[in-house]
Amino acid sequence: MEWTGARYADQPTVEVATWVDAPPGRVWEVVSDVTLMPEMSAELLSARWADGATGPAVGARFVGRSRHERFGEWETTSTVVACEPGREFAWAVGEPAAPSALWRFGLRPGDGGTALSQWMRMGPGRSGLSFAIDAMPDKEQKIVFVRLREFERAMTATLEHVKRRAEA
Repeated sequence: MEWTGARYADQPTVEVATWVDAPPGRVWEVVSDVTLMPEMSAELLSARWADGATGPAVGARFVGRSRHERFGEWETTSTVVACEPGREFAWAVGEPAAPSALWRFGLRPGDGGTALSQWMRMGPGRSGLSFAIDAMPDKEQKIVFVRLREFERAMTATLEHVKRRAEA
């Protein structure tokens, strides 16, 4: 695990990685199917392609519904910003030019399997976390740190789910 940044305006990031004993094409099938993601996430309740999209492609949009014990339930629209089969799948949450978050799966082949990473960056656009920071600006660094740690745990669990599914 690696994370950087302490303030939201710094656009902090977190990244986790694992080894998957499956070829990149198989891993790609799992990570690029947004409809599978709710099965691998405690926070994401549902995800569906939008605007007629039926699968991953740059510019394709999908709608996700999430729930968090402190933030409640919300819906976001994301846009695929990178889509290179077997290598990279990334999406921007909200407005692609100024997303509330940017998420990416990276795949690298080697030794008969796949080095898989998941990375995310907060901001620069406002998110639900922005409201918590607005309400308690003196606690911003703690709020950001706690959320980064939550993302780290969730992303680690997601990669374990991807690994199990791809290796099955």
